[in-house]
Order: sequence, then C-alpha cells, then structure tokens
Amino acid sequence: MTTPPESGPTLDAASPLLPNIEAADEPTKVPLAIEDWLTVIIMGALALITFANVLVRYFTSSSFAWTEEFSVFLMIMLALVAGSAAVARDRHIRIEYFSESGSMARRKRLAQFGALMIAILFGLIGTLSIRMVWDDYRFEETTPGIGLPAWWYSIWLPIVSFAIAGRAIGLMVRRGRKTNYQSDGSDSNSTKSIKGNAK
Repeated sequence: MTTPPESGPTLDAASPLLPNIEAADEPTKVPLAIEDWLTVIIMGALALITFANVLVRYFTSSSFAWTEEFSVFLMIMLALVAGSAAVARDRHIRIEYFSESGSMARRKRLAQFGALMIAILFGLIGTLSIRMVWDDYRFEETTPGIGLPAWWYSIWLPIVSFAIAGRAIGLMVRRGRKTNYQSDGSDSNSTKSIKGNAK
C-alpha cells in the first residue's frame, strides 16, 4: 500500500534553491547577532531567576524578594530588544493589504514611511525618557521592591529606544536602495513558482 504524495513544494538537500528565495537576514552594518544574543541572555536569566525562586519557595516556604523586580525589568528589556530585532528584520506589524499591494515604487515608499515613523516614535521616546532618568537620579528615587536606585532600571529605556530608532533608520536606507522590492515569502507569484518547480 502506497501513501499519496504530499501537496506543495518538496525540497531536499539535492534540490537547488530558487533565485527568488531571499536570505533569512539582510546584511546590516551593525550585526543582528547583538539582539539575538541579548535575547538569549535575558531569557536565560529569567529562567534561572524563576527556577531559583521556585526551589526556594518549595524548600523554605519563603521567596527571594528581589526576583519579582528583576523579572519585570528583564521582561521589559526582552520586549524592547525583541522589538529592535523585529525592526531590523522588517518584521514589525503591518496591514499587508496596503503594504503588499500596488506597484513596487508604492511598496518601497510605504516601507520607507513605516520605518521613518518607527524612527520618529522611538527617537521621541528616547528623548523624553532622558528627563525621567535625570529626575530619578537627581531626586534619588528608589525602587519599591528592594530599594535600588531607580535610574539603574530607567537608564536602559533611552538607550534601547535610540537603538531601535537607529535600526529603523538603517531599514529605511536599505529599503531606499532595494530595487527588486518583494514581500518576504508572501508574494503569490513566488509561491506559485516554487510549487511549479517542486513538481
């Protein structure tokens, strides 16, 4: 008894890659490995802190008071670092009905406009949060959980915000230089050609 062939493209190691399949990451001046390694480090620290807290609660019926404060900070940092990676890889949220329709020139302009808006937004967030960091430092604000200086946490907001703005500017420049502008694997023509060549 034979099984029916699977539908869709079937590529193996011997199959040549099609020319319209793009690389996973575009080349950037600042390596994308920075965000990737920061994500790994933050998630590892979160897992270790949480696991240590679970063990301490189980064996001693008490908990580390500092774990909640650090965990909240690390989760916020994880969201910001992942946001930077999403902007650099052009994976931010968009309405594909508008961004993937129309001529290539229109799609390029929309991509540049989206990247510019991201750069402006996070540039403003970074600029305005500098005042918050200065106030935390000047008035010697401390955290409510374990009494650490609040600026130890808040100083990372402008730093990462400016990093995201820089990633958005880099994306805008790359989209301006790109001549063959296509969506990342969602183009119907590329999908049809993959299926046709796989058969």
